[in-house]
Amino acid sequence: MGGVAGPNGAVRRLVLPHYLPDDLRELLAWEHPGAAEDARCFERLIERTRAYFDRERVGFDDIDCELPGPGTSSGVVARAARQIPYGETRSYGDLARRIGRPDAARAVATAMSKNRIPLIVPCHRVTYADGSPGGFSAPDGVELKQRMLRLESRA
Repeated sequence: MGGVAGPNGAVRRLVLPHYLPDDLRELLAWEHPGAAEDARCFERLIERTRAYFDRERVGFDDIDCELPGPGTSSGVVARAARQIPYGETRSYGDLARRIGRPDAARAVATAMSKNRIPLIVPCHRVTYADGSPGGFSAPDGVELKQRMLRLESRA
């Protein structure tokens, strides 16, 4: 089971399917006290997430979310990552060049490792320069990242 939390319908945290329902509710409440618990705020996101894992080609561009500040490195990287099209990948170095910091591939990797809203900020589409997956901090890690990339290549 996955889950989502955030204020006023803006996504602050997205947990990909993994946790037992009670454990997930507990985790989200602990991480985000006072965040929306009413799933109706997130119906569109929940429907699209289900569709995504059912191999449908869906986008998350119009989902309201909380990103790090636009003047922060993490915020700049997250906004650039949101521009990676479905079914495509970019290397950490590609993303670094896109944000105008060609020597910052490691900083890009660090920012992606702290991404709290996968799918919306599609960090799974960011790989090493040789095409190998790199890391993925979601449950099941690299295995889940590879599965998501395979889903997108077949949609």
